Amino acid sequence: MSVSLPHKISTLIYAFNERDELLMLHRRRPPNVGMWSPFGGKLHGADGESPYQCAVRETEEEIGVKARLQDFHLAAMVSERAYEGEVHWLMFMFELKTRLGKLPPNHEEGVFEFVPLAEVAKREIPESDRDILWPLFLKHRGGFFSVFIDTHPDGSCTWELEEVIG
Repeated sequence: MSVSLPHKISTLIYAFNERDELLMLHRRRPPNVGMWSPFGGKLHGADGESPYQCAVRETEEEIGVKARLQDFHLAAMVSERAYEGEVHWLMFMFELKTRLGKLPPNHEEGVFEFVPLAEVAKREIPESDRDILWPLFLKHRGGFFSVFIDTHPDGSCTWELEEVIG
């Protein structure tokens, strides 16, 4: 079923420290207030910003790391229809290839913490992250996948893996 909602484009950036722990943000702002997630942000479409340029900008703005386009691996493309019944999302999920040597300072978006991989799904994270995105990222890490997530009015969702490379 097609639902007419705004469509937003964003990046989601998975960054790790030298112990391969995921940098997570305990969010103070929507979306997902009070939950844990990787950092990222909305693409500046009116400026013609590319997803890679958005990842570079968000990495500097949110964790203070000056990265280059080639420092990112495009891990996934995620289409999410009717998220929370409010918006359609097109997310470009990146892995920052550079390992972080220290925890970034707290940010207006929230508080950062490095989380061991086995603990990520135990945190209070969005349901689609816990049940779909995080397991797919781990399974296809170093490769690429595309997934379509259809959020239903009751809050449940179904999903379909559209492509896997590597």
